[in-house]
Amino acid sequence: MKNPPNIITGVTGIAGVTRLIATVGITGAVAVVVLGATRLVATPAAADGPPAATYKTEAELLGALTAGPTTPDMLTSAVSIADRHRINVVRRTKGAGAIAHDGFAELHHIIEGSATLVTGGTIVRPATARGAGAAGTASGAATIENGVRKRVSKGDVILIPAGLPHWYTDLDGRITYLEVRWEEK
Repeated sequence: MKNPPNIITGVTGIAGVTRLIATVGITGAVAVVVLGATRLVATPAAADGPPAATYKTEAELLGALTAGPTTPDMLTSAVSIADRHRINVVRRTKGAGAIAHDGFAELHHIIEGSATLVTGGTIVRPATARGAGAAGTASGAATIENGVRKRVSKGDVILIPAGLPHWYTDLDGRITYLEVRWEEK
């Protein structure tokens, strides 16, 4: 089946997304990335038909924000989760430790709030404290040395290549963003 003329296909990897942004602008690129990733997990409408789209309203997504047992300051609401991609709305109420996702690139679109996003550099893990009989536990969150600090706020879009350290810090209250994470090959 041929794609309609307004559907863009074949965009893969960071280079492809970068070319897409240059071609259609960031708003169109976000829609294409989200719709393309959502299409991977949609249920087929019929045995031979195209897959169905996934629709979630803002009220559904924001109403479903929940904290994980180990991440009380980060709430998430899933749009679509699969082996090769994750699409979530994420709300952070405090800065968290620095992280890098080997093999997965991310696109963040800030929905509300502002913070400082540090990217690149080197992740520095906190010193390990030794307790009686304990193998050791970390105290404090990981940070980034020699990274690039940028202030981000509502409407900003950030493309984070696979394996690049990143860290939200200095939040102004809270920050909420759409996170699209996909596997890079």
